[in-house]
Amino acid sequence: MDYRNAFAISASGMSVEKLRLDVTAANLANIHSGKRADGTVFQPMQVVSGEAAASFSTSFEAQSGTQLHGAQVVGVVATPTVPHMVYEPGSPDADDKGFVTESGVNQVTEMVNLTSALRAYEANVVAMNAAKTMALKALELGGA
Repeated sequence: MDYRNAFAISASGMSVEKLRLDVTAANLANIHSGKRADGTVFQPMQVVSGEAAASFSTSFEAQSGTQLHGAQVVGVVATPTVPHMVYEPGSPDADDKGFVTESGVNQVTEMVNLTSALRAYEANVVAMNAAKTMALKALELGGA
């Protein structure tokens, strides 16, 4: 059994989840951002991931009907949200009615994304450690 595949799959999953954590942190950092200089408002971002494409050699060498692949980032997209209007008449960014436009980042959604990404990252670490343990046991059995 080739343990490098298990390591590569777990590593690709960890890479995707790390990016999800980074994007969630950026969304949370901009939760109270106002209008930019060009008049636009920050839009929350979301990571789109999918199955990693297999190379020809790994597809050709597959013995069984199932082929395992890792994960890859397809892209990071802005999610269209409705901006929040906050009443702050003293702000220089306030309109004539005293409202300031802030980003439409939903803190609860971002915290759920954060928790989900952390748990998925931890699961990939556990899977990688299990593969490492199995590889070490196989070496011990082979050397005895």
